[in-house]
Amino acid sequence: MSMDIANSQKAEHLNRFSVLVQRNVLLYLSGRFLLICASQVINVAVGWLVYDVTRSALALGFVGLAAFMPKLLLSLFSGLVADRFDRRLVCAGSFATMAVVSVGLMVTATSGPVATGTIYALFVLYGCARGFGNPAAQAMIANLVPREALGRVVGVSSSTSQMATIIGPALGGVLYVIGGWVPFAFACIAFLLAATLILFIRLEARTQNKTPVSFSEAFAGLCFIWRKPVILGAISLDLFTVLLGGATALLPIIASEILGLGPLGLGVLRSAPAVGAMMLGLFLAYRPIERKAGTKLFVVTTIFGLATIFLGLSTNVYLSAAMLWLLGASDVFSVVIRQTLVQSDTPDAMRGRVAAVNSLFIGASNELGEFESGVTAALFGLVPAIVIGGAGTLLVSALWAIMFPELRKRDRLVD
Repeated sequence: MSMDIANSQKAEHLNRFSVLVQRNVLLYLSGRFLLICASQVINVAVGWLVYDVTRSALALGFVGLAAFMPKLLLSLFSGLVADRFDRRLVCAGSFATMAVVSVGLMVTATSGPVATGTIYALFVLYGCARGFGNPAAQAMIANLVPREALGRVVGVSSSTSQMATIIGPALGGVLYVIGGWVPFAFACIAFLLAATLILFIRLEARTQNKTPVSFSEAFAGLCFIWRKPVILGAISLDLFTVLLGGATALLPIIASEILGLGPLGLGVLRSAPAVGAMMLGLFLAYRPIERKAGTKLFVVTTIFGLATIFLGLSTNVYLSAAMLWLLGASDVFSVVIRQTLVQSDTPDAMRGRVAAVNSLFIGASNELGEFESGVTAALFGLVPAIVIGGAGTLLVSALWAIMFPELRKRDRLVD
């Protein structure tokens, strides 16, 4: 009897990971890792290049703005493209365009004098490519595996992203030291490999919508989310949580003025949230969220707010690192819940448009969260700004639990 139980437990253990070694999933995760790693390399290299030329923090801000604005302007149209056309081709075309941008940046970096206007123009094209690629890549996840395995794939996908986020910046710095053109050459190759891997994914043919595109169809994603309290609550909760609790943007000040750390210590602190997110993402891939998903979402949002408050009050480097780890872990927990809810509750024909809105909300919360942190720190001081942000997150969590009872009472992620 004990042998049968052991064999049954072993079989269950293997089944937990069997979906993660399927051909389509491995191709998708490998392509995603290369994509994010190359994107991080590009961000680091462009940051160094622009600052070397201009010595201006404002010039660095324009780089981020150049990449974000196309995403904002194209969000509705890009989602429609992801729903109308083969998502593999949309992703591959997007990644290939990023490779072209990398070549342009490589040429710009090796020609003198370096024209910052050219860099901004290339980053606008880069932002357009991301604007089309992100919704298609998000929507494609639900086409890879059965619905009941979606949470596992979302969890390991989040861990893959965090791993690339840890490796990419360091790799970009090393490559830039070798030569100013080297990071862009690496990114070009990585983007092309990512595009090739995505093209090798085999998906069942989707029924293509042949009806003419209407104006209302472009806004269908927004209308769908508005009519779905569970999805609207999950997306908006993440938006305001990250917007108010974006204390990581203030890490350089925390490291130097409160903890007395140098660049190496700052690097360790910056990696702590990604390490926490990667570790918990892998855990959720092994042991996915099965029951009381809504309650757990509000619990981890509360933990996120409390960790932000303790980070602001901490004067100990180990406590600060622990709070940053907890911020990353709680954030990826909510990401897995939100992404799984969005994917499972959205019809396949709508996933691209819904993913585009979701992607826009995520991008807005990150960029605006950093801006909000900087403004409140300038107005109230560093510690009060972080504590206020954490308290605001707790308040949002409590209000959303009241305003969205369907989300709070949601039991299973995949009904």
